[in-house]
Amino acid sequence: MNGSLRVGSLFGIPFYVNLSWFLILSLITWDYGNQLGLSFPTLGASAWVLGLVAALLLFTSVLAHELGHSFVAIRQGIPVNSITLFLFGGLASLGEESKTPAGAFWVAIAGPLVSLLLWGSLTAASTFSGITGAGAAVLSLVASINLALALFNLLPGLPLDGGNVLKAIVWKITGKPYKGVAFASKTGQFLGWVAIGLGVLYMLGISNIGSIWTLLVGWFLLQNADRYAQAASIQEQMSGLTAADAIIPNSPIISQELLLREFANNYIIGSAAEWRKYLVTNPQGHLVGEIPVDALNGIPTNEWWSVKVSELMQPAPQIETVDSDQPLLEVVTLLEEKQLAALAVLKEGALMGMIEKSSILQLLQKRSEAKLANV
Repeated sequence: MNGSLRVGSLFGIPFYVNLSWFLILSLITWDYGNQLGLSFPTLGASAWVLGLVAALLLFTSVLAHELGHSFVAIRQGIPVNSITLFLFGGLASLGEESKTPAGAFWVAIAGPLVSLLLWGSLTAASTFSGITGAGAAVLSLVASINLALALFNLLPGLPLDGGNVLKAIVWKITGKPYKGVAFASKTGQFLGWVAIGLGVLYMLGISNIGSIWTLLVGWFLLQNADRYAQAASIQEQMSGLTAADAIIPNSPIISQELLLREFANNYIIGSAAEWRKYLVTNPQGHLVGEIPVDALNGIPTNEWWSVKVSELMQPAPQIETVDSDQPLLEVVTLLEEKQLAALAVLKEGALMGMIEKSSILQLLQKRSEAKLANV
C-alpha cells in the first residue's frame, strides 16, 4: 500500500501503519510525556516512557475501533482487505458494501460502540482498581480519548461513522443507497467547512475555539466528503441501468455458420471498428470459440465462399461474464476489482455482447447530455 508499512495481521486481516502514523506517535509521546513530567516531577525519564505507552494505547484503541467495524462486516460475509492506521486515525478497508441498510447501520455503529465500551472499562479501571499517580492519569487519558473518538465519529457526515449511520437511515427511508450517500456527503462537507472556519478563526486570534488540528481535520473531512458526493452522483446516473444497457454497439460477435466471405464483407471491409478478434457463437447463441482477423490470411480469397468460420475458429477464450439484467453499478465494481478490460453479457446463456469501461462512460455521457437537453 502506498506510504504504508505492513506490520503483520490480526484475525487474518492485514494490518498496516501509514508513515504519517510515526509523526503523530512522536508528537503524542512528546506532548504527554511533558505533561506527565510537570505533573509528576519524580518520574524523571520515565515520563517519556509513559508518554509512549499512552500513545500506543491511543492507537490500540483506534485499532479496536476499526476491528469493531471489521468483525460486524465479516459476520455479514463481507471481506476485510486491511486495517490501516494513519495521521487522522484508522481505516478498515472492506471488500464490498453491506447489502441492506440495516447491515450498513450495524457495520457503521460497531466502531463507536467499541470505543464507548473501552471508555467505560478504562474509566472503571482508573476509578476502582486502586491504581494511582501517573498510571491512573494514563488510564484516565486513554478513557477520555476513547469517549472523544466515539463522539467525534458519531458526527452525522461522511466519511465519519455517523455519516455512514445517516446514509443507512436515508437508504432505509428512500430505498436508494446513493441518496443516503448524497445526503450524508453534504452534511460531511458542511462539517468540514465548519471545522476549517473554526481553525482559521483560531489561527487569526479571533476565536479561542479550535486549533490547527481543527483546520486539518476539516480539510480531511471536506476532501473525503467531496469524493463521496462524486461517487453518489455516479451511482445516481447508473440507477436503473443494467449490463444490457452498456453493451458495445456492434460487439465483435459472429456466428460459426458464417462463411469467410460474409465475415469479411459484413464485419471487416469498410467497418469503422478495428477489432482484431471476434467471438464465435453457435446457433443457440452460446460462446464456442474465437477467430482472429489475421486467420483469413491463411486462406486464399477464392475459397472464402466455401469455408465457414467454424473451420478456422480457436477454442473459446476464458472471459468473465455477467447476466444482462445485472445492475450496472455491480458491473463497474467487478471491472474495477478484477481490473478487467471487458466482460461478456449473457441472457439465458446466450451471448448478447461485450462491455468495456469506455462503453459505460459513453452511455453515461449520452444520458447526461440528454438530461441537460431536457432542462
